[in-house]
Amino acid sequence: MPDRPLIALALGDPSGIGNELAIKALADAQTAAAADYLVIGDRRCWRMGEQQAGIAHDVGDLDGRFDRIAFLDLAHADEATIAVGESSAAGGSVALANFSTALRLAACGAADAVCFTPFNKHAMRLADPGYVDEIGFIQRAIGTDAEGSEFNVLDEVWNARVTSHVPLGRVAPLITRERVLRAIALTHRTMEGAGIANPRIGVAGLNPHAGDGGNFGSEEIEIIEPAVREASATYAVTGPVPSDTVYVRALGGEFDAVLTMYHDQGQIAMKLIGFDRGVTLIGGFPFWIATPAHGTAYDIAGKGIANPGATIRALRLAARLSRLSSPGGFAPPAERLAHARAIASAPASAPAA
Repeated sequence: MPDRPLIALALGDPSGIGNELAIKALADAQTAAAADYLVIGDRRCWRMGEQQAGIAHDVGDLDGRFDRIAFLDLAHADEATIAVGESSAAGGSVALANFSTALRLAACGAADAVCFTPFNKHAMRLADPGYVDEIGFIQRAIGTDAEGSEFNVLDEVWNARVTSHVPLGRVAPLITRERVLRAIALTHRTMEGAGIANPRIGVAGLNPHAGDGGNFGSEEIEIIEPAVREASATYAVTGPVPSDTVYVRALGGEFDAVLTMYHDQGQIAMKLIGFDRGVTLIGGFPFWIATPAHGTAYDIAGKGIANPGATIRALRLAARLSRLSSPGGFAPPAERLAHARAIASAPASAPAA
């Protein structure tokens, strides 16, 4: 059986740098050799990306020849309503349709993993007011109640979260012993699925100096430390560690992952460590989902200067993890594409808002 997985690559926001990133990433020789790719989007957006990148790809389709890259043309991007560098409901709608289709293909076994170039959450909420984040959308798109979570991945360290896309003022009430325990367990399970045996997890405190013995808050004493103590019977976990030093210790080799209490507590550190190398990996679902950890960069969209480093790493990571998940190999590309054609042609109901 072939040893290359088939990755469904959904083009992201058409007004950002996503089209350009996809073109550049697939032109990288190692990335092209790591997997077969089914790009999902509108051909006009793909051609726009080729013009921006100054690169032309020889791309097949679901009905004809196939040589590493095929394209599923949804023909749904109205160029009159999409402006480069601007957030819009039209752009959000295109991105959501691409992502939903990729998720359907992976959920039905036609693809081994899903990757996507950057989304813009404002545009996606303009298109779908019920959109909160990728996790909830994935759950609705594939009809699952599986708990998923975002992980930021660099070569040096992983980042996981107890809470994610919530306003900072609402974070503290969401930090419960049960949530911390679930996040530790999911981090351990996801990292072991990624080939990291018995990962060492450093759990960050919520408050300055991890509460300083109760002087700056009680969450560490009442919630985080008891959860870590309970989890330590099963997992290699340490904490609570002051959040201003936990990444220093991780980069020093003490931890394989840092579990933060809220979004920016980890995101700021990870982007400072490696902005153009960071990958957001979504774990907890039946297949791997990966994307570059940066955004749509409207300010440089259309200029041809976008750095594809994080996109390249996202595609390679998805390919490597797919191999770990399917050690027996993969079905031939022609068979997979026939399956994808049947799924793509079937009517699909939009995810509930």
